[in-house]
Amino acid sequence: MNSEFLSAFLLGGVNSGSGKTTLAVALLRALRRRGLDVAPFKCGPDYIDPSFHRQAAGRASFNLDPFFHAGETLHTAFARSAASADVAVVEGVMGLFDGPYPGSRAGSSAEIAARLGLPVVLVVNARGISGSIAPLVKGFCEWDPQVRIAGVIADFTGSARHAELLADALRAAGLPPLLGRFDRNEAWRLPERHLGLTTGTLDEALLDRMADAAEESIDLGKLLELVRIPRPAAVIPAAAQTTSKLRLGVAQDEAFHFYYEENFELLRERGVELVFFSPLHDRTLPPELDGLWFGGGYPELFAETLAANGAMLDAIRSFAASGRVVWGECGGFLYLLDGLSGFDGVRHPLLGLLPGEAKMHNRLSALGYREAVTAADGLFGPAGTRIQGHEFHYSSAELPAGTQPLFHARPLRGEPRDAGSVRNRVAGSYLHLHFASNPAALDHFIKELAR
Repeated sequence: MNSEFLSAFLLGGVNSGSGKTTLAVALLRALRRRGLDVAPFKCGPDYIDPSFHRQAAGRASFNLDPFFHAGETLHTAFARSAASADVAVVEGVMGLFDGPYPGSRAGSSAEIAARLGLPVVLVVNARGISGSIAPLVKGFCEWDPQVRIAGVIADFTGSARHAELLADALRAAGLPPLLGRFDRNEAWRLPERHLGLTTGTLDEALLDRMADAAEESIDLGKLLELVRIPRPAAVIPAAAQTTSKLRLGVAQDEAFHFYYEENFELLRERGVELVFFSPLHDRTLPPELDGLWFGGGYPELFAETLAANGAMLDAIRSFAASGRVVWGECGGFLYLLDGLSGFDGVRHPLLGLLPGEAKMHNRLSALGYREAVTAADGLFGPAGTRIQGHEFHYSSAELPAGTQPLFHARPLRGEPRDAGSVRNRVAGSYLHLHFASNPAALDHFIKELAR
């Protein structure tokens, strides 16, 4: 491909449930099989779909989120991966214009498309419609002049003839072309999610069959030609924050695997080596670590095994007792507490580095963006340091009276409340922090690792 340009598009849905994720995964694998270097992205704070993307494309997927990426940081987040790729595929979230502020594109996939100058490939759930696709697509095309619809893919179609009717309707109305279809097929259903979540691994044979279907029924060549944009400039890494090589241990296994890829890249760009280990399967910590990070995941599904791995628990407790940094997010926060009671009510003793008990519930406990402010001087900066994050969990944590909170966290609508806790140099909360929202907080964290 011409080095000055790349093919890039945002896959936007008419509505949530239009089949964007299934189609995105199929397209990523199909394009990769053509020998193209494909950079995947996901709109919003989702941790699951990027794991599907990585598997399908063979390349890490980055989140693009207006809440985390103010100003030019959104362009930087996109360029970090897209600058070196042949194709960039951005999977939208919900419907194209859906966001937290009705009447505004702010916070929506459309905002990301407009800010990055990305053409949109509109995914239409075509179940039960034919000619009606024309006024539907026309409305999306005319709603916002800064959002360009380059083409349409019909999902949940019933046959080739059905797709012909849809294509004819768009052509007659002078609208963007139908680039192809993705027929209804129960085999394409992605794995059922545990209480809305899944571990993010797909069957390889299924991925290839989905890619076969995309190759057969979508004009990939035409798609790539319609969505060519100027290639973004490569990202220049930030200067390292310390002259010594820092090593941060990162929990990565079936129990802990929810991380924002950009956080990893921001750490690496600043000279921090990420050393992955498994609290489930390993018996000891990697050597010469300066800190530990336990991300989100499913400790509740593996609580018995985590509790039974006494050697690892002792190693982590000894590490914390040495005065080095230990940080836990969401599921990682639960692992740091005294114990966790699963859905069956059975309690499992865990690390006990932070006081409190966690309990699982059969309904969602919290969901949404959070504007966090540090409650005291600590790992992420002096008291009053602002950083943004996201919560999504089915558990609650009961912390003893007098516990020092890590943050005061405010949702988009509502009042601030205490979040997480701190004991010495161990800290944790339910928030998945995104350091693009305040790189200075990450710089401070790195200095804490070094001292």
